[in-house]
Amino acid sequence: MATSQVETVSTGADKAKLGLSVALVLAALAGFYLLSRQGALAQWAVLLVGLAAAAAVFFVSEHGRQLIAFGRDAWREVKKVVWPTRKEAIQITAYVFAFVVVMALFLWLTDKTLEWVFYDLILGWRK
Repeated sequence: MATSQVETVSTGADKAKLGLSVALVLAALAGFYLLSRQGALAQWAVLLVGLAAAAAVFFVSEHGRQLIAFGRDAWREVKKVVWPTRKEAIQITAYVFAFVVVMALFLWLTDKTLEWVFYDLILGWRK
């Protein structure tokens, strides 16, 4: 990763923010179900506003900032990936499909052979 790892101690305010975030999610869910008689618009409005408020409170906390930093670092790493060309991707996909077909035939033949050995030769159930 591009950033250095720094351990931070969770403060009481951070824990309160996380608790408030969880409480807002629970309140949004409760409001969604309690407002069932008010109509779908009111239900979804309460749910979306509550979830947005919970997300805002979470992203202000230290854990939220760490999540954002992790996302930035992950995006930076994704930009470094050398992606295959279209031709290479199609070739690899064809290899995978061919392998799946060969493996399916092998497993089918193995199953039929074992079925013949057990049921016909050993048990004599099929005649």
